[in-house]
Amino acid sequence: MHWTGQLRCRVTTLTRFWTDGSNSADLINGFDQETAAALMARLATHKMETEDDFDPTRFLDRSLIRLCQRFAEYRKDDAQSFILHSNLQYFPQFMFNLRRSQFVQVFGVAPDETASHRLVLFKMPVLDALAMFQPQLVSYSFNGVEPALLDVSSIMPERILLLDAFFYVVIFHGATVAQWRKEGYQDRPEHEAFKQLLEAPKAEAQQIARRRFPVPKIVDCDQNGSQARFLLAKLNPSATYNNSTAAMSSEVIMTDDVSLQVFTEHLKRLAVQS
Repeated sequence: MHWTGQLRCRVTTLTRFWTDGSNSADLINGFDQETAAALMARLATHKMETEDDFDPTRFLDRSLIRLCQRFAEYRKDDAQSFILHSNLQYFPQFMFNLRRSQFVQVFGVAPDETASHRLVLFKMPVLDALAMFQPQLVSYSFNGVEPALLDVSSIMPERILLLDAFFYVVIFHGATVAQWRKEGYQDRPEHEAFKQLLEAPKAEAQQIARRRFPVPKIVDCDQNGSQARFLLAKLNPSATYNNSTAAMSSEVIMTDDVSLQVFTEHLKRLAVQS
């Protein structure tokens, strides 16, 4: 309806590249892994609500294995030869984090909270939906601001991490930074740079909260504190109590979950099987 009161019909002509599916290269070149991950999240949650005895983890694993068997390059029974196209290289990581998200692992989560999160998942655009299970992690230090790996190895004593998980935003202070803050270094004129370091992630968290609906919860926590679990639950557990990597990490996650590296190795081995 036009503002003049006239009813106008707008027609838009778009051109698309079509393929019958026989040429896998055509399909790979048009593959959007972020959109595909968001779609898989919505499909899995829909099946969890509509199908009895549905196993979302098994569904995601089998879908990922079939995708890799169809589009990856490899030699039969040779996991070392497994190569994914650049348009597919992050998709296994998206599925790994989706398997560990609140959409799939609903044990211990209130039913109304689960229903609310699923409703928002279906309404949000791709990038917002992706952030719900593949959060963005940013590092703040005296060397500047830079993106950080979603891994426990990103935790360092002299670093502040900002995690945007859509429903909540975490400001995580490393052990050394937290100790300096408790001793009041930020109140001393000679440590103005440290004061600015503490304020920068807080200002960014407030900006995220102001422009987002539903408004996310802001969690301000320190390393080894009780609220640190909000961050640790989203990180890749590359250093746990039962592996050798723990000795080289400043933080250890107490979990029996497999790491992304182990998950990827299993995926390669299953995909190349005869």
